[in-house]
Amino acid sequence: MTLDLSAARDVVAHLWRHEIEPQLHDYIAIPALSPAFQADWADAGHIGAAVEQVSSWMTARPIAGLRVEVQDLGSRGDPGRTPLIVAEIEPFGPGGGGTEPPTVLLYGHLDKQPEMLPWRAGLDPWTPVREGERLYGRGGADDGYSAFASLAAIEAVQRSGGSHGRCFVLIEASEESGSPDLEAHVEALIDRLGSVDLVVCLDSGSADYETLWLTTSLRGLVGGTLSVEVLREGVHSGMASGVVPSTFRVLRQLLDRIEVAETGEVLLSEANVAVPGHRRAEAEAMAAAVPTPVREQFPFVDGAEPTTDDQVEALLAHTWQPALSYTGIDGLPPTTRAGNVLRPSTALKLSLRLPPTARPEAVKAELRKVLEANPPHGLTVSFDRTEAAPGWDAPALAPWLRSALDEGSQVVFGQPTQLMGEGGTIPFMGMLGDLFPEAQFVITGVLGPESNAHGPNEFLHVPYAEKLTSVIAMVLDRHGSR
Repeated sequence: MTLDLSAARDVVAHLWRHEIEPQLHDYIAIPALSPAFQADWADAGHIGAAVEQVSSWMTARPIAGLRVEVQDLGSRGDPGRTPLIVAEIEPFGPGGGGTEPPTVLLYGHLDKQPEMLPWRAGLDPWTPVREGERLYGRGGADDGYSAFASLAAIEAVQRSGGSHGRCFVLIEASEESGSPDLEAHVEALIDRLGSVDLVVCLDSGSADYETLWLTTSLRGLVGGTLSVEVLREGVHSGMASGVVPSTFRVLRQLLDRIEVAETGEVLLSEANVAVPGHRRAEAEAMAAAVPTPVREQFPFVDGAEPTTDDQVEALLAHTWQPALSYTGIDGLPPTTRAGNVLRPSTALKLSLRLPPTARPEAVKAELRKVLEANPPHGLTVSFDRTEAAPGWDAPALAPWLRSALDEGSQVVFGQPTQLMGEGGTIPFMGMLGDLFPEAQFVITGVLGPESNAHGPNEFLHVPYAEKLTSVIAMVLDRHGSR
């Protein structure tokens, strides 16, 4: 490795403290909701403002061979798509990846989840607040920091005597909606991308803030809205109840077809897979490395119990087992305004997390078939507004990459890399795995304990993000110096 590690860490520290954190303050203040949560996102202008801010900072970086553009598919006859920031950096340094270097693809996103109020006193989703090591505000950790960290890592390599191969940094604006626009963007770039042999994604999690955690699997996702209709309009419950079926009761019947209410077991054959032995071994190692009791990992109310107290089984439950959540409901008024009315319809938003190797389209088809078949009482039942995103199971680490990660982790964190499965979904990773089956993956991130992505009080652990940036610089140099 030709990289001056001390110099690289100094560059990263300076960038984080004097460039990146002020930029993140400005970014957090932009309510750049993902299109799924703001249908008029283009007119609202917030995603456009975030793209302008991030791309302007990237363009201004003193990085040799850097070209930044905002790819707009609307101008290519595909209107309605969110923009994509594309930063292309030519090979650099004495290694530089050879005469026809393969591509390093660094990925992140800048669209955000909704506010999820209330936040605690003194905090607000669109107001950046630094408390100790934490920078509070929506989108800082998920995943606004990634664009800045990716460029900072490349800049640190160049300013510290290192080498890197050809790099593409892609920052999308629809990830929190399931990345519906990303495949079209990648298709438009495929000839320029060439042969991708290393993917770096900074949109994942960590089990603590003392260790470099590498994500080895991501769950897939099937979502949709289950609707039940019985009347054209609401009627007095005293007149109709007992004669007109309750849509909520029918919903309960339908849900019993796909989930065991007592245990949460998912009753869909396509959604269940066997847990690979090596992934169970990783869960056991993770439980030993971070022996935090399950009930302390989430903000349970007093008296509430987790589904299991076995930490290994809990880890596997949220990484390799299907799980159904109910994330939204229509048709019920607030309790303070609920009259004695038998309501005409009820709609429930379902979110089904899938094991990494389950087939999401097959699960979606089975889910629709089971829910819509033979509706009770002949009611109108539909499962629509669906989405399906693949999971991802990492290939084995190449020796050079394992060595680079461990060396970087020892230098920066003082201990070797740890492996973990992740319960969330990053649709792009599954797509990239199919497009570039020979690629190596570094999937990691800052979503550690209490960081609460998607929920209230989201924060970015700034020192951890800075350390992570330094490790990525070392990995890029090792890749470019091979």
